[in-house]
Amino acid sequence: MQRRDGRPAGALRPVRVTRHYLTHAHGSCLIELGDTRVLCAANLSDTVAQWRRGSGLGWVTAEYALLPASTHTRSRREVGPGSPSGRTHEIQRLVGRALRSVIDMSGLGGEVTMNVDCDVIQADGGTRTAAITGAFLAAYDALSTWRDAGRIADLPVIDFLAATSVGVVDGVALLDLDYTEDSNAEVDMNVVVDGRGRFVEVQGTAERAPFDRARLDELLDLAVSGAAALVDLQRTVIAQGLDVYEARW
Repeated sequence: MQRRDGRPAGALRPVRVTRHYLTHAHGSCLIELGDTRVLCAANLSDTVAQWRRGSGLGWVTAEYALLPASTHTRSRREVGPGSPSGRTHEIQRLVGRALRSVIDMSGLGGEVTMNVDCDVIQADGGTRTAAITGAFLAAYDALSTWRDAGRIADLPVIDFLAATSVGVVDGVALLDLDYTEDSNAEVDMNVVVDGRGRFVEVQGTAERAPFDRARLDELLDLAVSGAAALVDLQRTVIAQGLDVYEARW
């Protein structure tokens, strides 16, 4: 099938990351995945929730939001009774779980909380996967700030972390679905992978008809290849100390 932007089935959209995007955050990253843009900011504070007190361990938590003008039709701000929505809760918990899988809670410098905020400025599919990939860079830079301030001796980062979407559209397995593809997908999956290609989380749904094990394996292989490319991007910007980096596949 011909994709709208002319990409091969197994290609990611162009990715651009801008680190240190915000002045006051301990760590921040604007990630642009095609036409999807997510601003991620990470901050550390000397407090933990009551259930965590006395443990000597830190915690990492995340919030996620779609800004009103980020979608094709204006989204209402998720404030007031009954907010945020179930979808938002699900994504927030996904981002938090993903980050905790690669950050050592005992290495945050005591009972410290890292709050990671992911705000979708513009949505064109893949917002949760972009949020995870950008949140890792924001968290890494926040921990670097914490270390440089003398709060920790070493970065408690166990591994890299990235996420991508895969799906089946018109019978073809595709990597990194945009909004149009996602809206018409027969199978839709979001896959979170660490720097060694191990699965952190897999979310998969048959939107129209069940799919078999062979199709699942095909999609997972595609997702791992895409996540590996995103991890390589993260490794490059960190190793070279780049504030802005763009990759076209």
